[in-house]
Amino acid sequence: MPLIYRFLLFLAAFPVVAQSGFRFPDKQRRVIIPFEFINNLIVIPVDVNGVALNFLLDTGVDETILFSLEDREVSFNNVQRVKLKGLGSQEAVEGLKSSGNVLSVKNALTDANHELYIILDTDLNLSVDVGVPVNGILGYQFFKEHLVEVDYASQRIVIYPDTKKIRRRLARHYKALSLSIEKNKPYVQAQTVLDGKTINTKLLLDTGNSDAVWLFDNGADIRVPGNNFDDYLGKGFSGEIHGRRARLERFSMGGFAFHHPIAAFPDSASIRNLSLVEDRVGSVGGEVLKRFTTVYDYPNGRVFLKPNDMIASPFHYNMSGMEIHHVGVTWVRESIRMKSAYMDNNYDVEGNKQSEFIYKVVLKPVFAVSSVRPGSPAALAGVQKNDQVVSINGKPGHQYKLQEIFSLLKSHSGRTIQMEVERDGQIRKIQFTLKAIL
Repeated sequence: MPLIYRFLLFLAAFPVVAQSGFRFPDKQRRVIIPFEFINNLIVIPVDVNGVALNFLLDTGVDETILFSLEDREVSFNNVQRVKLKGLGSQEAVEGLKSSGNVLSVKNALTDANHELYIILDTDLNLSVDVGVPVNGILGYQFFKEHLVEVDYASQRIVIYPDTKKIRRRLARHYKALSLSIEKNKPYVQAQTVLDGKTINTKLLLDTGNSDAVWLFDNGADIRVPGNNFDDYLGKGFSGEIHGRRARLERFSMGGFAFHHPIAAFPDSASIRNLSLVEDRVGSVGGEVLKRFTTVYDYPNGRVFLKPNDMIASPFHYNMSGMEIHHVGVTWVRESIRMKSAYMDNNYDVEGNKQSEFIYKVVLKPVFAVSSVRPGSPAALAGVQKNDQVVSINGKPGHQYKLQEIFSLLKSHSGRTIQMEVERDGQIRKIQFTLKAIL
């Protein structure tokens, strides 16, 4: 499921506190940060005032946001109340602004005067849609001062100081594109082909959007292609985001061309709270960005691209029509084969029959259906919202990672999906076939 969290700040007359930015330790030449890559989203570990948390790394936000702290106790400094509003069709949510916080990444990259926005709505929980704990979103402040390399193939981020040696390497191995940093967010020029016409498009470079491309239907040169379907596009701070999906004829950026990528066209109600910069018509998301190693150079207004092995991969989408999310954990009994020096042909030293297994009880994830698209294969087979996943294709649901379920539902048209779900205390067997619409 695509995930995208955006917001606007209504701060009344509160002053903005200058921020010091992330700093390297003395004489350290680079910082390496491993990340989890889930449904085209980047999750990194960040300490906030000494408490270890997980953050979505998102070029599409200008402020640092905290939510879903659950049982974590974090102390905040200089707190004021604010209103937050963004993507989605609902009203503003309550929040707090806090300055003077210490953020640290890998105990190596530290900002000693960081400003945070804390969401008070406990229903806002990105963790259920990603499958791992996510406590916040980190954006512009992470990128604004250094060279930031995102290596999707190796799932690591490397932060470099701006040196001549690094720039020579970038010049030799990467393609440079101009970046326009506006309202603390990066924009690129790309070319989109719709109805046989090539359109120059100004797009937000957006690591927090898991789709390939988002386009805003303006009723003129950018319109939803005829072959499309209604879909749930994700979540925003102000509610759910809905729209349509369709394939573009071609999309190119920096001379790299992609044929028939999947584009999302959010409806007008979902984007009405966005404050768009001049001429922006959409976004480039993780489904395109993951095909490169990217180096963000905000200070000099550039991004460097180097294709990786995924550059020619086809563009897939969830063909089942159902969305799955993480709803908790449960205790599961697991067996472990014993290997003992005292066992001989499954008998112990006293001649008694010995079991080959011991058992332990462990916590495992629980998944459920969060939405079902009307008329989709899953809907026609009888899948309903809130159905709890018992098994998929014979494998117990708790043995999956959420990313594995995402990949399965996007695999290929014609694939049979057999599910057992629990509904109202009863186990139901459901079967359907993935079917490509686009």
